Amino acid sequence: MKAGDTRVAIDPMFDQQLRNSTKRLLAPIAKITVGWLSPYQLTAIGGLVGVAAALAASQSWWMLALGLWLVNRFLDGLDGAVARISRRSSDAGGYVDITVDMVVYGSIPLGVGFGHGTATVWAATAVLLASFYVNTITWTYLSAVLEKQGLGASSTGEPTTVTMPVGLVEGAETILFFVLILALPTLAAPIMVIMAALVIVGAAIRFVAGHNQIKTGLNSEVSAR
Repeated sequence: MKAGDTRVAIDPMFDQQLRNSTKRLLAPIAKITVGWLSPYQLTAIGGLVGVAAALAASQSWWMLALGLWLVNRFLDGLDGAVARISRRSSDAGGYVDITVDMVVYGSIPLGVGFGHGTATVWAATAVLLASFYVNTITWTYLSAVLEKQGLGASSTGEPTTVTMPVGLVEGAETILFFVLILALPTLAAPIMVIMAALVIVGAAIRFVAGHNQIKTGLNSEVSAR
């Protein structure tokens, strides 16, 4: 981070590295897919596959759920790659994509809860979903305020529609944790609790840093008047 940079400083575990590798791997596949399926269609198919993964988990079909989850993640990356190559990226597309992602992220833990049906796993599921709830508000509202202050995606050079304040657990880390939960169902409860703890720590760090960042932006705006 450069001196004077007011952006929130949190280092995710390995999300950015995976994003860069995924973009390179998906580029040739996206070139083939262009003309066959639109980004919207890929997003919709990916969402259905993600919900199917949750339904499979609810029946304790763990390996099927794992496979469908990985297919969902592949399609989630592919829709963005196709949008970029075909120059069809749009704010509307980004909005649909992230909404579908949130549906899938919420469905998988619920599927695991139904698949086990025990009080312990349901409690862990509730804790994990609660951490998602808190985490989501800390980055979505912060993102909106940063865009309002002119410190959003256009100023940071991010390829996303709006700035995406980072956290300890992002897309790549979520993939890993969900893979572990589905591949090791007997350890689902402790894995979900560990994930929830990391999500909350990241959200807390973002909240403090984001609050200071917003105040800095407002103070700079007042000083400029």
